[in-house]
Amino acid sequence: MREQVIASRGSRRATTSKGFVQRPARRDGSAAGRTRNVSLRALFGYVPFALKGLLAILTIIMLIVGYRAAASASMFQVRGIDVTGASPTSAEEIEGLTRRAVARTGVWRADLSALSIELGRLPGVRRAIVTRVLPDRLRVRITERLPLAVLRSSSGHLVWVDEEGVMLGETKPADHLPPFFIRGLTEDSNDEARADNVARLQKYQEVVRAWETLGLAERVSEINLIDLRDVRAQLAGNDSQIEVRLGGQDLGNHLKLALEVLDRYKQSMNGAAITYVDLQGDRVILGTSSGNKISNNIDAPAPESNSNVEVTPAIDRSANKKGPDSPSLGDNRPKADRRNSRREDKSTNSQRLRTR
Repeated sequence: MREQVIASRGSRRATTSKGFVQRPARRDGSAAGRTRNVSLRALFGYVPFALKGLLAILTIIMLIVGYRAAASASMFQVRGIDVTGASPTSAEEIEGLTRRAVARTGVWRADLSALSIELGRLPGVRRAIVTRVLPDRLRVRITERLPLAVLRSSSGHLVWVDEEGVMLGETKPADHLPPFFIRGLTEDSNDEARADNVARLQKYQEVVRAWETLGLAERVSEINLIDLRDVRAQLAGNDSQIEVRLGGQDLGNHLKLALEVLDRYKQSMNGAAITYVDLQGDRVILGTSSGNKISNNIDAPAPESNSNVEVTPAIDRSANKKGPDSPSLGDNRPKADRRNSRREDKSTNSQRLRTR
């Protein structure tokens, strides 16, 4: 029988030590070398982001350079300007000014807002809008100021004005003039003056419609609107020396009434002596060159003679210059004084007869 030899079991510690293999440490670098390797790896990791940023910057620079080159290229130089809404004479001026403004910049780089403002300052232009028509054209749309009335300026010239009171130039012999002129507009260019002129010209349009409807416009040569509460009209033709003071409301009926009273009194007295007609409430007062005032009640019928007319003396500058000894004051004495003087003359005559 074969003997079986059983080997003695060693300790676990010895078995474990036999399976462990110790590897020698590498001697090719220190801690600084390991740090350098890590930083290089991190740097190479950021390389794609840096390239992207650099490419973006280069792209922006190329776009700017390309834009400037394209904007200054000959293909964007202005070759045509289309002007609409302007008269032929002003269209040539507008086209020339626009062409000079964009000669250096071209169509693409032109400052259209500044150009529109500059064109809007031209006389006769109310609004201007400039747009691009690429590659080489501009379109200018003009809103012109339309003449509304003829103003007699402070210097005595007759000038066309629009609805805002802006002067558009002097009248020409071939112009079709309105039935009467206007006076009293403020010739300043500030906003307050323009607002006042707008109100005056609105009143002017109301007056023109009312007087033309009543057929009275041809009898007026000029209207004074310096005070809208005291509108005055200067008559035309044989009555050119007469001023009619109409007030501020219902100017159509007021002028009609004043002319009716004036025409009635002209038949019974010297019409050339009348200098003004003043409407005061329920009365129409006629002023004469001699300083008298003739008042007539509006509701009363027209007088047939001067016996129904109340005449009161008025202060006249010419009378003040002549002094108290002037004979004109004696002619303008009240009726009561004249009657008393006549009675005294009659009493003296009767006394003379009795003595005889």
